[in-house]
Amino acid sequence: LKTAPADFRFPTTNQTRHCFTRYVEYHRCVNAKEDGTADCEKFAKYYRSLCPGEWVSACAVFCRTTAKKKNLNYKGMLSDSAVHERARR
Repeated sequence: LKTAPADFRFPTTNQTRHCFTRYVEYHRCVNAKEDGTADCEKFAKYYRSLCPGEWVSACAVFCRTTAKKKNLNYKGMLSDSAVHERARR
């Protein structure tokens, strides 16, 4: 398993935001491409190497539950505006 390449946006040792960004990039890629799973696989490898499995599971459950409560689809939870709003909190 190779890890994600270095990213200038995350210069410190705490990789929490790096993990979240790679997770969102993967889902945006999948949502943007009808059959783009092969094109998006690099993002999946990145977030899987950076993020603890428990975080990925918890995020998926949280996003789907929140989307259902707010009458949104899962794609809407990963839109640019939704991600920026959560990052400001």
